[in-house]
Amino acid sequence: QVQLVESGGGLVQAGGSLRLSCAASGRTFSSVAIGWFRQAPGKEREFVAAISWRGQTTCYADNVKGRFTISRDNAENTVYLQMNSLKPEDTAVYYCASRPYITCSYYASEYDNWGQGTQVTVSS
Repeated sequence: QVQLVESGGGLVQAGGSLRLSCAASGRTFSSVAIGWFRQAPGKEREFVAAISWRGQTTCYADNVKGRFTISRDNAENTVYLQMNSLKPEDTAVYYCASRPYITCSYYASEYDNWGQGTQVTVSS
């Protein structure tokens, strides 16, 4: 099983950038897809981005497409989420998750292993 730990969250002004990291332990990291989700207070968890096992396929939510970039370094067992042009509505706890398939998915129910989350706050 893959254990996931997120980092890189923080407070940033609107228009700024942050890079989140999802560090994984476990021998099967390179054979799983990884997704990023977020949850704002009082709202449901929503899909942000995902990447296939080798990084050849990426998936994005429409509201982050063109601003966020997901990537992975299997040699370092890490997935990154580069977030640019941040908006106050991007404020949320961001979670990374793995699914035991090689392709990315938009659905939280298809991910079976989650990190503890990292807070991102964007001020206006």
